[in-house]
Formats: sequence, C-alpha cells, structure tokens
Amino acid sequence: MNTIAKLEEAALFIFGIYLFSLLRFEWWWFLVLILAPDLSMLGYLFGNKIGALLYNVFHHKGIAVLLYISGSYFKIEYLQLAGIILFSHSAMDRIFGYGLKYEKGFKYTHLGEIGK
Repeated sequence: MNTIAKLEEAALFIFGIYLFSLLRFEWWWFLVLILAPDLSMLGYLFGNKIGALLYNVFHHKGIAVLLYISGSYFKIEYLQLAGIILFSHSAMDRIFGYGLKYEKGFKYTHLGEIGK
C-alpha cells in the first residue's frame, strides 16, 4: 500500500476520533472498543468463507457509515458509537495493510496479500 493511501487512512482515523469526541462517552471507551471488531476473526474457526464474511461485515466502512448516520438520525448514541468504532478500526487496519478478506484465506485481501 502506498504512502498516500496510508495518509488518507490516517486522516480518516483522526476523523473518527473527532466524531467520537462529539459523543458523550469517556475517552477510555474508544481505547477499549477500538480493537473489538477484530473479534470477528473468530469466524475463521468455521472456515474461510464464514470467516471472510464475518470479518468483512465488521470491517466495511459503508456499514460503519450507515450505522453512524442511522444513529445520528434516530438520536441513538450507542449506534453512532458502533459506527465510529467500526469506521475508525477499519481505517486503522488499512494503515497497516489489512483490507477486506477474500474467501481464499485470511492473508488474501483487497489490498493485496498480507506479509508480501
């Protein structure tokens, strides 16, 4: 992944932190929850297909934005929080080269093979 793409993802991560600052949660919630989407990797215990599907649902920025917008519209801060955490986590993962997964295996992503 090139430097410009990493900088873009870093800017999106910072934007997620800004959005979090607008909510009425203590900062430690962000620190505790930022790695929670990685629990979706447990789907790989049931095979590559289920693992990739579950991982991608919890790492898809479109889903994160939809959750945040829904939370904003319905004035449900917990839904906004979920959207911000998913969005920020996805941006953070992409900074390190982890993208959405292919069914072929965990190390095969839309950003390329992990570890190459």
